[in-house]
Amino acid sequence: MLEVGEANFQADVIERSLQAPVVVELYSPRSQGSNALGAVLAQLSTEYAGKFLLARIDVDANPQVAQAFGVQAVPVVIAILRGQPVPLFQGVLGEPEVRQYLDQLLTVAVANGITGRAEPVGPVAEAAEEEEAPNPRYEKAENAVGAGDLDGAIAAYEELLQETPNDAEAKSGLARVQLVKRTQDVPADVRTRAADNPTDVEAQMLVADVDLMGGHVDDAFARLISTVQATAGDERNAVRLHLLELFEVVGADDERVVKARRRLMAALF
Repeated sequence: MLEVGEANFQADVIERSLQAPVVVELYSPRSQGSNALGAVLAQLSTEYAGKFLLARIDVDANPQVAQAFGVQAVPVVIAILRGQPVPLFQGVLGEPEVRQYLDQLLTVAVANGITGRAEPVGPVAEAAEEEEAPNPRYEKAENAVGAGDLDGAIAAYEELLQETPNDAEAKSGLARVQLVKRTQDVPADVRTRAADNPTDVEAQMLVADVDLMGGHVDDAFARLISTVQATAGDERNAVRLHLLELFEVVGADDERVVKARRRLMAALF
């Protein structure tokens, strides 16, 4: 959690949102409601342990920021993903309601390929400047994702891959959307099933999906590599392919993927 003002908004909010979700709380120290909500957000930011960065902006001290976001009353909470604002909620909510908004935000983040953690990072302005403009080739799929039409997004990405089977961006997009769809209705007992039976392939893969959605990338990879070691034949191959799909979600160049690939090779051979 950090206090943000006009001077460091670009560096500490916009640039960091390229790697991980940034939750922005606009508050006033004169508002009792702001104080109450701030305590809830601070508690959850600690509990979520790096899944998002919490940035607090005092609107009294930073009126231009408040004006830019059209804030008329506080507290207001928005998110920033890849430099773009995403409205979350306004007013004082309890911990269960805030948690629901945060979980939805993390789901959207993963669907858009944001799987990093909110750790201290150096300036990334050059990377942001070099980022290419959106490619119209993926517009149909991306619009479907934004509208919550997962089936439409899957169909659009599959259509692109039929045209160009080696399209890396389409592969990654398809993997992300399929991950979100698989984790929409997770059975309540899936972790118990996975813990009781290391060779329950379906349970192990679903728990790995849930872990990845929650930002626990290393845990997800470790679970599936252990399952590869515990299985054989078609089941082992299914787990291996599932792990490769999660590699697509996180990104081939991610250090966690590079390390997990080495471990997978050792497990297979």
